[in-house]
Amino acid sequence: MSQFDLLMPKLGESVQEATVLKWLVKEGDTVEEDQELLEIGTDKVDSPIPSPVAGKVVKILYEQNALVPVGKIIAHIALEGSEVVATAATSEPEDKKLNVKAETEHVPAGDFKNSGRFYSPVVRAVAAQENISPDELEKIPGSGHNGRVQKRDVLNFLENRGGAKVTEKVQAAPVQTAAAQTETVKTEKPKVSVSVSAGDEIIEMDRMRKLIADHMIHSKHTAAHVTNMIEVDVTDIVRWREKIKDDFQKREKVKITYLPVFLEAIARALKEFPMINAAVDGDRIILRKAINLGVAVALPTNNLIVPVIKNADQLNLLGLTMELNRLADAARNNKLKPDDIAGGTFSISNFGTFRNVMGTPVISQPQVAILATGTVEKKPAVVETPHGDIIAIRHKMFLSLTYDHRIIDGALGGSFLRRLGDILESFDTTRTI
Repeated sequence: MSQFDLLMPKLGESVQEATVLKWLVKEGDTVEEDQELLEIGTDKVDSPIPSPVAGKVVKILYEQNALVPVGKIIAHIALEGSEVVATAATSEPEDKKLNVKAETEHVPAGDFKNSGRFYSPVVRAVAAQENISPDELEKIPGSGHNGRVQKRDVLNFLENRGGAKVTEKVQAAPVQTAAAQTETVKTEKPKVSVSVSAGDEIIEMDRMRKLIADHMIHSKHTAAHVTNMIEVDVTDIVRWREKIKDDFQKREKVKITYLPVFLEAIARALKEFPMINAAVDGDRIILRKAINLGVAVALPTNNLIVPVIKNADQLNLLGLTMELNRLADAARNNKLKPDDIAGGTFSISNFGTFRNVMGTPVISQPQVAILATGTVEKKPAVVETPHGDIIAIRHKMFLSLTYDHRIIDGALGGSFLRRLGDILESFDTTRTI
């Protein structure tokens, strides 16, 4: 009998473990490919996990509320029809017998590092066997849950492409990722004795808050945090938004805030300063090709989540606005998918939402920088004119860039921040959206 080992998936670069919130199946249940098996939770998102294969659940290794490192086996699934295949093969010569594990275990998975989609082992095996590139696979519409690509979608693609039909012997491949060998790194928490007085209320941290706390401590222990700040005149942006916001809302049925304008400028500045759009892996600096902007969103539970706008530099202002609204709504309604919070390369925390002037945010590992945007305020300012300097009322805000001083020096961090300010101050007020 061929068996598939279901691993705890990696739902983001900084995620090293997840909690089993609830099993949706039990041992002995027959499951279909793409059927939801369990719900897991991390410090970023709670998410259902679908089955990559069809078969029978023969063993569940972790119970509800168990904290499991990424890459650990959490269940065994006997592959659908494996007994039939094995029986049919017994009459064939030894070199013709079907060995599902050998057929699929060593199939190259292709370069899916920058993909925002999940592909099951069977889909990857079919893609490798039929020489379907990652770029081609990205364009295949999925018929599974939440648009997930299934084997039949790939077969349909091959028929339309004119390729030979894939043999049905490709079943499933154990997920082979670097995360499978990753050991969870724990920072020892200092023990502090806290006295409790009469009338004090004790509130236990929920699971997400505990994980957020660990993530923040890990970041502070890992990166050398430094913060630079500048004040930016955004009067032109304020006046432009006031001019177009009503018509925009009537046309698009969503509001336009300042944040999409900031995101557009950030993406532009990151292209000019690629070292800011980077990650640290030990002694290696990884310059990210994609510009994926994570935007912190406050949740009704007083927790925080960071959905990611993928390839933000390729979106215009309308695209950024629509994607930002989609992700924010999904976050507040607990509808985010794992893909929505994965792959961030640079993060933004909008302190201005709460009328805060400035702040010093904590870097999201393994990224190397994070930007905080403060509230926009009217201020008296000196304005240069052809007739001399005058005092005028201007709209101003603070930008705070926290960066990892291990690889970003003050000159680079300061230059990036100043360039971002210049882009915002030169905003074209005649543009349309």
